[in-house]
Amino acid sequence: MQISEKYANEYETIRRLKQIYLSPEFEKDYMYEGSDLGAVRTRHGFSFTVWSPAAESARLLLFHDGQEKEPYSAVDMKEGRAGTWVWQSSEDMHGVYYNYDLVIDGRHVICADPYAKACSVNGTRSMAVDLQRTDPDGWETDRAPKKPAENIIYELHVKEFSWAASGGFDEAFRGKYKAFTCEHTTLNAKGAWSTGLDYLKQLGVTYVQLMPVYDFGSVDETGDDGQFNWGYDPVNYNVPDGYYATDAIHGEVRIREMKEMIQSLHRHGFRVIMDVVYNHTYSLDSPLQQTMPWYYYRTDSSGVPSNGSACGNDVATERPMCSKYILDSVLYWAKEYHIDGFRFDLMGLMDTELMNKIRKALDDSFGKDEKLIFGEPWTSGASPMERGHLHAVKKNMSKLSSGVGIFCDNTRDTIKGHVFEASEKGFVSGAPNLEKDILKCARAWCRTKSVKAKAPSQIISYVSAHDNWTLWDKLVLSMKGCTEAEMTAANRLAAAIYMTCQGSVFMLSGEEFARTKNGIENSYNSPIEVNRIDWERAYAHEDLIRYYAGLIALRKQCAGLCDKCETASDRFIKTWAGSRWAAYLLDNTDTDGNASWTELYVVYNAGDKPLLRRLPPGRWTVLADASDSFLWRQQHIVRDEIAAGPKGALILGKLP
Repeated sequence: MQISEKYANEYETIRRLKQIYLSPEFEKDYMYEGSDLGAVRTRHGFSFTVWSPAAESARLLLFHDGQEKEPYSAVDMKEGRAGTWVWQSSEDMHGVYYNYDLVIDGRHVICADPYAKACSVNGTRSMAVDLQRTDPDGWETDRAPKKPAENIIYELHVKEFSWAASGGFDEAFRGKYKAFTCEHTTLNAKGAWSTGLDYLKQLGVTYVQLMPVYDFGSVDETGDDGQFNWGYDPVNYNVPDGYYATDAIHGEVRIREMKEMIQSLHRHGFRVIMDVVYNHTYSLDSPLQQTMPWYYYRTDSSGVPSNGSACGNDVATERPMCSKYILDSVLYWAKEYHIDGFRFDLMGLMDTELMNKIRKALDDSFGKDEKLIFGEPWTSGASPMERGHLHAVKKNMSKLSSGVGIFCDNTRDTIKGHVFEASEKGFVSGAPNLEKDILKCARAWCRTKSVKAKAPSQIISYVSAHDNWTLWDKLVLSMKGCTEAEMTAANRLAAAIYMTCQGSVFMLSGEEFARTKNGIENSYNSPIEVNRIDWERAYAHEDLIRYYAGLIALRKQCAGLCDKCETASDRFIKTWAGSRWAAYLLDNTDTDGNASWTELYVVYNAGDKPLLRRLPPGRWTVLADASDSFLWRQQHIVRDEIAAGPKGALILGKLP
C-alpha cells in the first residue's frame, strides 16, 4: 500500500499536530533538556523516564524476561517536567524487561522505549541495564589507537567479514561480533595466508567502518543463517543488534560482545567508525511514533508523510526533541562504546544545523576532530524541511563545518563511470575528456564550482562502497570485450588515482582483491553466499592486494596528500592534461618543511601507449608505477624524462 493511501484519513490530524509541534509555545513547554531519558541506573536504584506530552497517563509494565506474555507488575508513572513520565525504584532492576502502556487520545498504546539501551530478541521489549556490568575485562582502560597519519577507511559488514569457512574463524563465532576477537586467523586455518585482523593490518587499514550494528528490523534474530540484510532499517537506535551476538535472547550479551569487538579492534591498532541511519526507521510504527505521534516524522504542508529516504518515512531531524534524540544517541555511542567516528546514511535528509551541532559536541567532549564525521550528501527524493532549515546536501557544503565530510560522488564517477549506468565508462575504462576533472579529484574538489569544498577534510575520496556495483563488477560491465588483464590494469589505475587524491581514503572491503557480487547491483538482501568476503578469491588476487598495500603505505608518508587543511590546495605547483592523461606537481613538505620527498610528480595515463614526460629539475626517484607500488622502498633515480606505462599511474618523489 502506498503511504499516501495508508494515512489518507489522518492527513487533517497530522496537519493539526504539525502546527502544534511547530508553535513556540510547544517548544517552550515541552523541550526537555534532561539526560535521564530511558531506564537509567542511579545511585539509589533505577529511574524510568519517557518523553510523551501526548500521553494522558502512563504505566510501566515489568517482565522477568523478553518472552513473558503478561507483566509481573504494572506501575503508574508520575507526570514529570516538560511532557515526561517518570517512575523510580530503589531496587536493582538490571535485567528486567519493560514496556510502556501509554494512553493517547483515549487509546492504550503498548510500546518499547525509544530511549532503550538494551532490548529483548527482535527489539519488541526494552530491558533495564546496568551498563557497567556489560563491560568486558579491561574496558575501563580501552582507548582508541593514536590518531593515524592518514584516514584509510575500510567498510565491512559484520556477517560478511567472517562468514566464509575459508576465513579460518572459530566456527561458533563466524558472522558474529566475537569473530573480531579471533586472533591470527589464516586461510582455511592452514597457517599460510593471513585473514581477519592480521590481514587488515598488512593491508594498512587505519579505520574499520562497521555497516549497521544498531538493532534493525530486517532480520529475525531467532532465525537461521539463511537470512541476510545490510541492516539499514533502525528499530532501537541505541542498542546493538542481536543477530551478531552469540545469544540474542539475553539483552546484556549483545552489548558486552559488541564492546569486546571494539576493544579487540582498538587493541590491534584500528579505530572504529559506526554506520548510523538517523534519516528513517524500519517502520512508521516505531517506538518514536508510538510515544509521540507524528512528532519525529517529516510531513509536507498537506500532512502527507515525506519519503525522501525511499523507505517509507523521513525522520524530522530539525525538530528540537528529535535533534536532541539524535545528538544524544551519537554521544552515547561515542562515550559508552568508544566509537571513533560516524558515517551518516543519507545525510542529505538531515539538517546542516544538527550536523554542525554533532561536530561541536564531539569536539567539546573528545577534542577537535578527534572523532570523524562524514556522510552521503544526497537524498533519494524530496523531503520538505521546516523553519528554514537546510538539507546537509552537497550544494550546502558551505553551511557545514569543515569537520563534516561527504562521500565525493564526483571523484567516484569521474574515475570509473556513472554509478547507475552499467555501461558508462570513466577515465580508467576509456572515457575521453575527463582529464580536467581528474585533476579536480586530486585537489579534493576544493575551490571548484561543482562541489565547493572548504578543505580536503570535507572530502571522502573513493570508487566503491556497499551500494551499487563493486568496482570490479562495474569494470566488467563497462569494459566488455576487454581482457581480465586490461580490467586489472584499470582497477590498479583507479586505486592509484583516488589514493593520490587529497581528502580521506575510503574503500569497500574486498575491492583490493577484485571483489565481485556476480554483477548484482543492490545486494542488500542477497544471500550471504553473494555478499560474504571470499578469502580464497583474496589470495587468488594477491598481486592486486599487494598493489593496494603499497599505495596505502606510500600515501601515509606523503604530507602533501594527507593535508586536510583549507590551504592544502595551495600545494599544487603545476598541473598538466592531455588526451587520456593528466599529471600534477605537488609540494610534499610537512609543516616543518621536512620530507623524504620534497615534491611529488604524479602521472595518470589511461591511454593505450606509454606517455613520455619531461621531469621538472631535481633528483627524482620512482615511488610507484603501473605494476609495483613498493618501489619507494629503494631509490630508483631518474633524470630528465621518463615514460609512464599505458593504463597506469606513475608516482615520483623529489629527493631533498
